[in-house]
Amino acid sequence: MTESDPAAVQTQLQELLERRILLLDGSMGAFIFARKLDEMGYRGKRFADHPIDLRNCNDVLVLSRPEIISDIHRMYLEAGSDIIETDTFNASGISLAEYGLDEFTREINREAVRLAKTLCEEYTRKNPLKPRFVAASIGPMNVSLTQPIDDTDPSLRAVTFDEVVQGYSEQIHGLIEGGVDLLLPETSFDTANMKACLFAIRQVFDETGITLPVMISGTIFDGGRTLQ
Repeated sequence: MTESDPAAVQTQLQELLERRILLLDGSMGAFIFARKLDEMGYRGKRFADHPIDLRNCNDVLVLSRPEIISDIHRMYLEAGSDIIETDTFNASGISLAEYGLDEFTREINREAVRLAKTLCEEYTRKNPLKPRFVAASIGPMNVSLTQPIDDTDPSLRAVTFDEVVQGYSEQIHGLIEGGVDLLLPETSFDTANMKACLFAIRQVFDETGITLPVMISGTIFDGGRTLQ
């Protein structure tokens, strides 16, 4: 895998977007669930003795079953996707802690980028006129800064703003270390969580001196509302 120049990639993306619409891939989770993996299917050899069940932890598959993730990436690239997303939707330390995997946060994110970039480079070599890019999938986390955890105390939250920022920062550092082309905080349903994510992105940009394009994907509930 070759290292990309973030500034050159950003210029290339901007030039392409001025000429045409770029195609983003679709769901990663749906195709993982279609595999109907059992517990050992998620664990693989590396996590065979892990003390917590890992079934439905899609992010761990970049370490335990990388061939599955590569197959899904390849499918989208064959279909014509210009941009494919990393398998890191729940790969923040806060979300991974549910499975006892928070210590692997940076590794999972780095490896997820490596898997995607390896295939993007392969397809770009095949057709240099259609370059492919990797977007970092950054999900909304399994906790909310807007919703209280106790209806009798509306001020009570499971986490603080600073904790969410730290959780996102660790993930973003791993993604940048892996050489991702752009960041995609996605499927956001909680604007407070998204604010923390964007704050973390700016902090990491300042810390690393690396700036990447950022796209945002939001979720709107029935009635046209999102959490405030």
